[in-house]
Amino acid sequence: MIFAHRQVASLQSAGVVCETFLLGSRTSPWVLAKEWRRLRQTIRHFRPDLLHAQYGTMTAFFAAMSARLPLVVTYRGSDLNHAPKTPWARSFAGRMLSQVAALRASQIICVSEQLKRKLWLRRRHAVVIPSAVDTGIFYPRPRDEARAELGWGSLERVVLFNAGGNPAVKRLDLAQAAVDCARRMCGDIRFVVLNGDVSPEIIPVMMNAADCLLLTSDSEGSPTVVQEALACSLPVVSVDVGDVSQRLEGVCPSRIVDRNPEDLGRAVTQILTCARRSNGSSKIRNVSCSTVAQQTICVYRSALSQDASPA
Repeated sequence: MIFAHRQVASLQSAGVVCETFLLGSRTSPWVLAKEWRRLRQTIRHFRPDLLHAQYGTMTAFFAAMSARLPLVVTYRGSDLNHAPKTPWARSFAGRMLSQVAALRASQIICVSEQLKRKLWLRRRHAVVIPSAVDTGIFYPRPRDEARAELGWGSLERVVLFNAGGNPAVKRLDLAQAAVDCARRMCGDIRFVVLNGDVSPEIIPVMMNAADCLLLTSDSEGSPTVVQEALACSLPVVSVDVGDVSQRLEGVCPSRIVDRNPEDLGRAVTQILTCARRSNGSSKIRNVSCSTVAQQTICVYRSALSQDASPA
């Protein structure tokens, strides 16, 4: 949830006084009962104007049931999308909790238009605000300088892939098959998989050192990794998922292709052969942390004014 911590920091920089509450569990009834009491105590001491749940499922439902304060919920992807590799019952239960929480929300944020369409009710209370990128951390650097820092060869061809905590949903298998196809077309490729254990401070260096970001996910909301790649001017090859088509509009070189290894491999080969950075860093201002913070503050004001309106 590093994106949530970064959003809190950007809101604080914009003058919002924030208190962060992290759930100890989203599945254990005993832990949730203790957390409910802890949240109630935190609210009594901090006296917030509103609550902001940074994810759907149990997180949003828990916030909705814990206080009568105005509630803002941000839906980010798998909280409304079906996750094909997640057990059906667990995925269904999480999505139901997300829909129930929406009924209680004063205002709703969805990170993509596609995700907004998944809401059953209260869609008119939802606004689309993409995931933000911290342009103070992610920005273009000389590729050879970044590679020297990582110990990568200056002549290597490097493809970056974010498997996160769920490689099955991110479709690591499809990404690997696509890179294998690209190898047959253009030779050796270093395939670097981010699996959640890489220090956040190293990610911008890897973005600047790589030649291409590959995205093959079955479902996404507004994948932060794409915004981060754009901010570093790293070309992107992706399937059409979440809001990636919108984010890559006017970005060159970058490609959106069909979900099969051959087309993905061909697109990766073209990017590697082209061997130049994208113009992504010039297209990222509308999803910078400061811009998204101001948009979020407008949502807060709407939630508070709605709550203050006479019934």
